[in-house]
Amino acid sequence: MIEKVVTSGKFELDGGSWDVDNNVWLVGDENEVLVIDPAHDAEAILAAVGKRRVTAIVCTHGHNDHIGAAEAVKTATGVPVWLHPADRMLWDVVYPELPPDGELSDGQDLPVAGTVLSVRHAPGHSPGSVSLYSADLGVVFTGDTLFNGGPGATGRSYSDFDTIVASISARLLTLAPDTTVHTGHGDDTTIGAEAAHRQD
Repeated sequence: MIEKVVTSGKFELDGGSWDVDNNVWLVGDENEVLVIDPAHDAEAILAAVGKRRVTAIVCTHGHNDHIGAAEAVKTATGVPVWLHPADRMLWDVVYPELPPDGELSDGQDLPVAGTVLSVRHAPGHSPGSVSLYSADLGVVFTGDTLFNGGPGATGRSYSDFDTIVASISARLLTLAPDTTVHTGHGDDTTIGAEAAHRQD
């Protein structure tokens, strides 16, 4: 089962601040759940979790709008927060005294409720951006790497357009065309739909 919780807050980087709505994803069953990108509102996330056991808190990247509720959810559940180490400098802006509990690595498997989320390092939006792919469920959680309509933003610090395009081509568009793409903001899409946009 996959559930989406939309939370609202501020994205802040390079001295700017923007109002954003974030997709927080819960993957699991009636007994346990994994939380992806705990953004803004810990109470809303914990309400959606309910009485289920949380197995892990996983951040697709370190921008403040994707990690802002991580420590509060961790405190309430007692489970580790995972982040790719290449985004540690972004994490430290929000949590200078609290390091993440675990380091994500390419190819790592995260089990939950009888399925596995496989980590795919896909830099570009940030150096440590990852996507989480479940072959069983036919879905990939792309954070801010791939959206409905194209790549995530690369016009700010620690981002690079050529790198994100290469990551999308090598790590995401190689998945089955009917794979559902669950994004960090906005609507879902599919790998096939996004591959069609890139035939140029």
